[in-house]
Amino acid sequence: MTRNAVTKRYLDEIARHGLDAGELPALADRSVDLGATSYKGRCLTRPVFLDQQERAQLEEDLGNLHAALAALPDRLFGGDLGAFARAAGMTDPQVAAILRGQGRGPSRLARADIYHDGIGFRLMEFNMGSAIGGLDNAMLNRALLAHPAVAEFVAANGLSYLDTMAETADTLRTESGIRGDARPVVAAVDWPASFADLEPQLRLSAQALGGYGIDAVPCHLGQLRVAGGRVWLQDRPIDAIYRVFLIEDLLDPEGPALIDPVLRAAERGEVAIFTPMDSELYGSKAALAMLSDEANRHRYDPAELASLDRLLPWTRMVRDGSVTVDGERVELPEFALDQRQDLVLKPTMLHGGSGVVLGWQVDADEWSRQLQAAMDGPYVLQRRIGAVPELFPAAEGTQPWLLRWGVFTVSRGYGGVIVGGSTDLDGSLQTAATGASLGCCFHEDLPG
Repeated sequence: MTRNAVTKRYLDEIARHGLDAGELPALADRSVDLGATSYKGRCLTRPVFLDQQERAQLEEDLGNLHAALAALPDRLFGGDLGAFARAAGMTDPQVAAILRGQGRGPSRLARADIYHDGIGFRLMEFNMGSAIGGLDNAMLNRALLAHPAVAEFVAANGLSYLDTMAETADTLRTESGIRGDARPVVAAVDWPASFADLEPQLRLSAQALGGYGIDAVPCHLGQLRVAGGRVWLQDRPIDAIYRVFLIEDLLDPEGPALIDPVLRAAERGEVAIFTPMDSELYGSKAALAMLSDEANRHRYDPAELASLDRLLPWTRMVRDGSVTVDGERVELPEFALDQRQDLVLKPTMLHGGSGVVLGWQVDADEWSRQLQAAMDGPYVLQRRIGAVPELFPAAEGTQPWLLRWGVFTVSRGYGGVIVGGSTDLDGSLQTAATGASLGCCFHEDLPG
């Protein structure tokens, strides 16, 4: 349950120091306004740790995963991005926005949501694009380093961390073509219906980006106007749009008309969109199902295959027909009904756990009903990952927690980690919205 030697050393050290389980969460709460951040006021009783081998393997595997995702349109659809989008379950307005707002390649800004199964890290989802959460995780690293016991342990063991927000700012500049010495005006743009709720957190994130040479201003899409060869927010010309709204927002009947002027401006080179509209297509569950399908194995090189085999659980689109499971052909509906306890049903394009059905948490009748409703629609089935809990300081001794790791990728590769944990060990989703406690990660530095 300690996963690596660094974690075991940490638990031994804090036991020797007599560190109270509530001491670090209390320190974090005094140092940071957790309620206004991704942490929603709750943090774990210790940081988590990656050793050299784990960090290097994650960076290699996630790099190969990104390359395999980026190649899907060419390898499976003859270069037709629209066909890829339709196969992933997108509607016509979403496909049109994807085609008009595509980038030169998939963004490198992503968050891999993974579990450790006792052998290695296994991927549950790969969330790509600028709307991913948890970018402010380094504020907790900095807060915990104010405790002498943590600072001493980090220094003695050669540990460090990456500031994901700083890496995001660098990725925004790189992918938007903004010079390193420029201070761009960036609009952090949400959808009108959700802006009121998200505005306080967007303002905090905008303030944080200001420390990295970016003048960020939160707004919603309806507040932008296009005139005179520029995109404007009130009287300020905008250099780039940091896209917080999602492709699913285009299901709103007013969505296409709202976004069309901005897409046209981007096509004319009047503004950059970070990240482009195709980000969520490459990061969809449908794309993972395409990578997981044995029928496509011959399309990947050996390094990609090795990484996909390490990362991906069995994942398939919900279709009435036969599929391969562990080398054998079976009928998907019968297999799904029989293996309910080990399967998860997910919509391909929704976010934040919306529409997810955990087979082991519903009865057979409800599972059958959900499966029939999803058949031949934009849904996937995914095999449950048998995550192994880790030990955390508790009021008396230690307590096992189940962790969901959010590992970021950025333009320079590995981009830091945020984790969500729960004492509910049945495999439910560990997110701030579902009551998880969140935490930060320190890693061993790689040689050189």
